[in-house]
Amino acid sequence: MKPLVHIIDSRLEYTLRTPPKLEDVFEADSHLFSRIPRHFLPSIKSPCWWERFSGDLNSDPYRKNHFRLSSKSFKTVYEHLKSSFQQHLLPRDGSLFRLRCLPFFYIIGQPKCGTTDLFHRLLLHPDIKFNTMKEPHWWTRKRFGYIRFKDGFRENFSVEDYLDLFDLEAHKIQESLSGNSGDHHALQLITGEASASTMWDNQAWSYLHSADEEAEPPFLTQDFIHAIQPDARIIIMLRDPVERLYSDYLYFKVANKSAEDFHLKVLESIHLFQSCLTMRSLRSCVYNTSLSNAMPVRLHLGMYIVFILDWLTVFHQDQILVLRLEDYAANLKTTIKTVFDFLSVGPLSEQAEAALTKRPMLNRRRAADRNLGPMLPTTRNLLREFHQPFNRKLASALHNKAFFWTSSP
Repeated sequence: MKPLVHIIDSRLEYTLRTPPKLEDVFEADSHLFSRIPRHFLPSIKSPCWWERFSGDLNSDPYRKNHFRLSSKSFKTVYEHLKSSFQQHLLPRDGSLFRLRCLPFFYIIGQPKCGTTDLFHRLLLHPDIKFNTMKEPHWWTRKRFGYIRFKDGFRENFSVEDYLDLFDLEAHKIQESLSGNSGDHHALQLITGEASASTMWDNQAWSYLHSADEEAEPPFLTQDFIHAIQPDARIIIMLRDPVERLYSDYLYFKVANKSAEDFHLKVLESIHLFQSCLTMRSLRSCVYNTSLSNAMPVRLHLGMYIVFILDWLTVFHQDQILVLRLEDYAANLKTTIKTVFDFLSVGPLSEQAEAALTKRPMLNRRRAADRNLGPMLPTTRNLLREFHQPFNRKLASALHNKAFFWTSSP
């Protein structure tokens, strides 16, 4: 392990990526940028705009929405949206317009780091509204036609499908704009989106450009989000990568789980990563889809610093809030206040704050998985040594020694 750690240490001192030119990002998805304007309504906190409606008033505007077609849970929501759609069309200069909105902020990762719990607690704030579903995975997968990569290409979820997810809040904001609701507070509503794949998953490019010999994706998800919303707020929740990996293994593996099986899979994954480093740069190994598919556990998802540095090539550090799950669990009230301050929303009432802090943690380890016990001490020591250079670099970049995760559970 020591020679491998030495290699990782030396490879971490790489030159940061140069983001693609804006015109190249536009050209890579011209339809996306044709549907979203360069500027949003100044009187609204969320990024919203008026879009000309050119559809048939007598047809269901959501009938082709792929999110609706693929999820039974949206039936009630979309029935409501459909029934009230026409009353939210604004006539102007002989045309009809609908209010469209994008997320004000994104919770982008990582998996098994508490994003689901954070999502549900933030919903208790009256100024924060999320899209219709927690994890649309639109930016990383569905806009390219993939739901699960192992299932192959299905059909592209259009940007119109994605925007429909924010129509409930757009309607509330519009009612405030028109003065019909008498609630001007709605102008301060902010929308959020929480897909735990957004930070790291750029695998679609390898499927779309399978003939290319590109060592790294030509574009990253953040290039598109930043091109559309340069002022977006980004929230990242991280966890000790050693514990994250074991939790990931227990959650996503279906059968024959054990601490011994996990150890063997960790060894194989480390060997595969080490083999990749003999041929490629560290960064290209982190993004390599073939390697990701070959590793029996998702070791690369804990190499947080590589992903964060790439997000910092397009977003300013002040726009990215990085939290630790350990701090969130130990001092929920303080951490949530940090999030509220970052999003510039006011404090909760005493009653709402009590409800937020008393809510039990979500996505705790299943009882059957708890019975498997912790990982083997040998596995933990191995993973801790492997992640040490990544954590050291992360702690330095964030100016916070806590991200070194030196203490064992």
